[in-house]
Amino acid sequence: MATESSQASQQPESPWVMALNKLREWDPAWAEQAVNITSNPWTDGCLPTKFIELVSIGLNASQTNLNPAATSRHIRAALAAGASRQEILFILKIASVMSIHYGSFNAPLLLQEASVGSLEDFGAMRKKRLEKVGKATPGVEKMKALGHWNDEWDALLFLDPAWTDHYMAMVAQLYTGNPLPAKELELLLLAFDSHNVHASGHFTRQHIKNAFKAGATVGEIMEVLKLGVVQGVQACSLGVTLLAEELERDAAGRHAAA
Repeated sequence: MATESSQASQQPESPWVMALNKLREWDPAWAEQAVNITSNPWTDGCLPTKFIELVSIGLNASQTNLNPAATSRHIRAALAAGASRQEILFILKIASVMSIHYGSFNAPLLLQEASVGSLEDFGAMRKKRLEKVGKATPGVEKMKALGHWNDEWDALLFLDPAWTDHYMAMVAQLYTGNPLPAKELELLLLAFDSHNVHASGHFTRQHIKNAFKAGATVGEIMEVLKLGVVQGVQACSLGVTLLAEELERDAAGRHAAA
């Protein structure tokens, strides 16, 4: 988010710059505060610019945001800061698997609410599925061997072992093909899991512990948390510009009707 404000002179076409200009017209005090909080992670020097941009790519490209314009800007900024194609692709791959939290949170609820009869019916279907694909789960076993299996995924494994195994095989590949230092990987995963839409307390705590073990400081972890917070200002990147367009359209309609 901060690159939209800090690079305004280089990217005048940026939606954030257009929204910020309109904010300064409508509410200059609030606009100034928005600039202050969004630019802070880039200016206080706690984290390398390249890593900040990589985290920002992931947050903007994840399924909770899917923001093409911001993702493009942060990709450009990451490349300018020295990021490689391999590093950026890795970030995008990590972003694509974070949706597992939808399953790990909701699958236990499904099991808790299902009646005995419905579970018995499901068990018969599950047995047929396993007969077709086999009972081996190499992806799950790989994750366990790497030390990254989490008990919160047990419900998913029970409900659909074949699909869960395919998913875990994909995740395990990311751990074995990771181009980032251990500390940066844990900080990246922390950014995803602490994001306001995911907000997974269990996984966030685990990645904080892992980040400390990998050498991260309290300051570095706090900077990552701030990156998630400033994403919220994108409500103005989208909404203020649209509001201005609708006000112009409304005024034009009233003028035409007069």
